[in-house]
Amino acid sequence: MELRPTAVDGCHELRLDPKPDRRGELLKLFHATTFTDLGLRFEVRELFWSRSHADVVRGLHFQAPPADVAKLVCCLDGAVLDVVVDLRVGSPTYHAHCVVPLSAAAANAVFVPEGCAHGFLVTNGDALVLYAQSGEWDGAREGGVLWSSVDVDWPIDAGRAVVSDRDAAFPRLDELASPFVVAPGRVR
Repeated sequence: MELRPTAVDGCHELRLDPKPDRRGELLKLFHATTFTDLGLRFEVRELFWSRSHADVVRGLHFQAPPADVAKLVCCLDGAVLDVVVDLRVGSPTYHAHCVVPLSAAAANAVFVPEGCAHGFLVTNGDALVLYAQSGEWDGAREGGVLWSSVDVDWPIDAGRAVVSDRDAAFPRLDELASPFVVAPGRVR
C-alpha cells in the first residue's frame, strides 16, 4: 500500500497492491497495522456502499462534531471523480480541495480525515462506491456544501448533473459556517 498526499492536509490517495493469480485477484483495502505504520488514525465503525448512475453527483457531505467521521472510500465498479474539501478552520489547507479519480482498475482509494466534505461524480456508467467510516451515520449532524460552489473543474454541465434535492439545497462553500475548528498546526 502506497500513501500519496493530496492538496488537503491529512487526505491521502492510497494506491493498493492487487495480488493477481489465475483465479482473479485479491486486494486488501484496509489493514489496521499498515494504517498505523503510515500514520493514519482510523478505526472502522460502519461500512456501506452506494450504487449510482452516470452523471450522478453525491455530496459534498460531512458530519458535524461530535459525530464527525473519517472515511476510507473506493470504487468497486465503474469510475468516479472523488472530491474532498477541507472545512477545518485553522487548517493550513482550509477551503482547499483535491480531486482523485477512483476506479477498480486503478486499485486506489481515498482516506478522508474528519472535518472534510466528501463527494463524487460518476464518470463511467454505473458506479459502486464503498465507504468505511470511523463513526456511525448521524442524520441529525449531517451537512454539506453545494458541489458546484467548490472550484473544481467538474467534467459535467451543472444542468446535466443528477443531484438529490437535499444536496442541491446545501449552502455554497463561501456561505458555510464551518463547525470544524482546529488549533493552528494541530489538524487532526
